[in-house]
Formats: sequence, C-alpha cells, structure tokens
Amino acid sequence: MTDSVDSPHPRAKSAGKRQRLTAATAQVLHEQGVERTTIADIARAADVPAGNVYYYFKTKDELVEAALAEHTGHLEELTGLLDRLPDPRERLKGLIDAWVGQRETTARYGCPTGTLAVELDKRTGNGLDLAAGQVIRLLLDWVGQQYRQLGAADPEGLALTFVGAYQGMSLLSNALRDPEIMTREGARLVRELDSLDRDRNG
Repeated sequence: MTDSVDSPHPRAKSAGKRQRLTAATAQVLHEQGVERTTIADIARAADVPAGNVYYYFKTKDELVEAALAEHTGHLEELTGLLDRLPDPRERLKGLIDAWVGQRETTARYGCPTGTLAVELDKRTGNGLDLAAGQVIRLLLDWVGQQYRQLGAADPEGLALTFVGAYQGMSLLSNALRDPEIMTREGARLVRELDSLDRDRNG
C-alpha cells in the first residue's frame, strides 16, 4: 500500500504527535507546576493516549526539557518577528506589548519560564534548573543587544533591569491576581525607554 493524500506519512504523524505533547507539556506545567503535573494530565491536554507519551518521552524530566525547548522556540519566534522592526527601541516596546498582551494568563499563572525556573531550582541533581536559566539568558542577551544598538551606557545592566522589571510585575500580577499591574508597569517601561532615547539625543 502507498500513502494517500488523505493519510499523512507515519513520520509526519509522529512528529505532529510529539509537537502536540511538547506544547501540551509547556502549557500544563505553566498552569499546574512540575510536581502537580502527571503524565495523564499531559496526555489529556495533548489528546493522545497516556501510554503513547512514553514512546516519545521516557521520564518526566524529559518532558520538562521539552517544555523548556518550547519556551525557547516561542522566545526565538517572538524576537525574530521583533527583529524585523528597524528601530531597537520599537523592538523593546514590541516585547513589552507582547508581555502586556499576556496579562490575563500571567495574572493567573505567572511568567511561564520564571515560575518554572523557580520550581526547578528546588529540585537538585538533574541540571534542569540551569537549562531554565539558559532560556532567561537568551532573553537578557537579546534585550542587551537592543540597548547596545541604542547606544546606551551599560546595556547589560539595563537589560537586567528591564527583564527584572518584567519578572517583578509578573510575580506581583500573579500574587495579587491583578492583570492591570502588567498594563501599568508596561507603560512605565515604555516611558523609561522614551526617556532614555531623549537623554541620548539631548
């Protein structure tokens, strides 16, 4: 028998199921945390039989690694889109807009990568805490590059402040269940960017 137009190649179907599991893992871990999440939860979210999960991921740690890869992919996709903007200040504002656009989810569950990094830090011996830190490092490096292109002094320090502000407003928004904290703090970050630009040109 040959593959018909209506029957995807088995390898393509396998890749699609793995991607569904990866995306579902990232979502469920964000909503429930690592310790509370079961293989059955992930299988249910991905709409696959629970037994199939072990075909792709042998352990829970492998699923966490897949979730971190998913977060990395989302970050690279977002920054790739923002890199199309000609002005680094507008790229940073676009990043703020993306953060604020997720305010309802953030108020309920916190920052996907930040909350995962904190939880993984409590688990020792598997190196996943360092892997989570690498995702945040990618963000810091990209933000620092934007400040560098703006000609700002101490771009690395400004990047730490910028990303730290995001983590802080995510934490407070989640703790207080108030999405508008993201809106207000996002607007403040935009004002600071505009002020930096005026200082540079003044």
